[in-house]
Amino acid sequence: MSILLRLRQLPLAILLVLTALPLQSCDDGPGPRPELDFAAFDAAMEAFLVEHELEGAAAIVVHRDWGVLHQQAYGTHTLERISLLASSSKILSVGVIMRLVDQGVLDLDEPISTYATDLQGSRSFTLAQMLSNSAGLVGLIDNPTYAPYLCQYAFLGTLGSCGRLIYEADDAADTVPPDTQFRYGGGQWQLAGSIAERASGRTWAELVQETYVDTCELGTLAYTNQFAQAFADGGVDAALGYPSFFDGDVSVLPFTRNPSIEGGGYTTVGDYGEVLLMHLRGGVCSNGERVLSQRSVRRMQADRIGEVYGGTTIDPIHPGYGLGWWVSRDEPGVVADAGAYGAMPWLDVERGYGVMILLEADPEDGYAARAVTKPILEAILDEAR
Repeated sequence: MSILLRLRQLPLAILLVLTALPLQSCDDGPGPRPELDFAAFDAAMEAFLVEHELEGAAAIVVHRDWGVLHQQAYGTHTLERISLLASSSKILSVGVIMRLVDQGVLDLDEPISTYATDLQGSRSFTLAQMLSNSAGLVGLIDNPTYAPYLCQYAFLGTLGSCGRLIYEADDAADTVPPDTQFRYGGGQWQLAGSIAERASGRTWAELVQETYVDTCELGTLAYTNQFAQAFADGGVDAALGYPSFFDGDVSVLPFTRNPSIEGGGYTTVGDYGEVLLMHLRGGVCSNGERVLSQRSVRRMQADRIGEVYGGTTIDPIHPGYGLGWWVSRDEPGVVADAGAYGAMPWLDVERGYGVMILLEADPEDGYAARAVTKPILEAILDEAR
């Protein structure tokens, strides 16, 4: 029964009372943003830099109802500094693909051969399996230098040509059936990005621009492929750590048409915070523009590997995995997307907040920063509830 029909059936006296109420009573939302003191959080971050001998960092705290609650740079870094994200790029990449799903361009649950009819062979796994690290291909933990997938690290060539090499790779002896093992990272992400390009008819750079930069009015969010340059500068160790050649100046990044889908993103802490806020608000940016459907946001955060095949990740803090998000099974609604360079974004959907601690360090530093600051933030936010 419609709302209008129900209103017609109410007695006149009740209708008079209802129409006399202030209009804002149904639309006030959560009320004004509280004045919160983040001094303890900032002090913990400053002490963390000293303890871990880091030059700088930046952090942002956002809330579903109250927007940006706090952002601060520490040490030598500024809020305008552009940093490489490594694997904290994954939720950004999944968002690009989920937008195409919302538009009807892609189907997460169709075999990717649907979109690769001109390629040799037949791959039966789906985008959902690839984006949950469950396609069965060789992952980074299995063999980060697996020869058939090495194009994922090259800034030469194109994403399309790299996707073709991975799709047509002679890797049958080293793969497992889809949805039987959690195999983190690797060629499946580069292949997923190439499928997005093929299906949409647009480059990855164009898709990122349309999805985030234009829609949410971001200052800087783009992709590169820094790994070959980092390796050339210092070998394997350099390729695994934050690139020494990059100090926030994007002009030194290699131009590429083969961006790293799982690890090539770069942005500022504020722009990443806007993406986190979009996820907390069901796919809508601060300016009111929609990036993703609520269904896509929820699907990204759901523990797909647990639900589909009882899988478990390699991370004891986040044993579940969705689409790009590591998922906690002890804290409902807590998801994260940690990066190898120390970037540590997470959401607490139940509390309604998100955080990005943007470091240029090691993955262990990101986890350590989260362990130190998360209880402090929870105490601050719980007091305001």
